[in-house]
Order: sequence, then structure tokens, then C-alpha cells
Amino acid sequence: MEKKITTENYKFNQNTACEFFPCHKVSDSTKFNCLFCYCPLYMLKDQCGGGFTYTDGGIKNCTNCTLPHGEGGYDHVMSKMKEVIAIGSERK
Repeated sequence: MEKKITTENYKFNQNTACEFFPCHKVSDSTKFNCLFCYCPLYMLKDQCGGGFTYTDGGIKNCTNCTLPHGEGGYDHVMSKMKEVIAIGSERK
């Protein structure tokens, strides 16, 4: 019987040499995931699922959002990628 290989390591990347690491306040920086340094869900506006706010000027502020950087963040981002692709595929 062939042994099934399970891979999960590709979901986590950390760059402690980055001058901004960690770029959000977290209680345990050893679990901080840098894979989505720039969140691909930003374009989803209020449908991203993260803990964002809007500035007085109407700019989306993700300073307090750690969703893509925490455990389960990779799976959440990937669950939203069809929406991101649909928006990116729209012709104007």
C-alpha cells in the first residue's frame, strides 16, 4: 500500500530579517506568517473577512488585521481567491 504524503509547509513562510517583522502587533511572533505580506484580499473591500476599518478619508486600513498572518490564514485567503480572480478578470 502506498503511503499518502501530506504537505502543509508551503502554507507558512516567515521572514524575521524583514525590517518590519512582525508588521502587526501579535502575542506570539513565532507563529506570524509572512506569506501574504501584501494581502491579496484587500481588493474585496468589506467582503475580505478581516478585521479592517476605514479611515476618515475612506481608505481601507488593515493595521489591526492579522487574518492572513495567523493560523488558518492561508486557507481563508485561498477560499476567497475565486472572488479575487473574478474581480481581476473584469474588463472595463
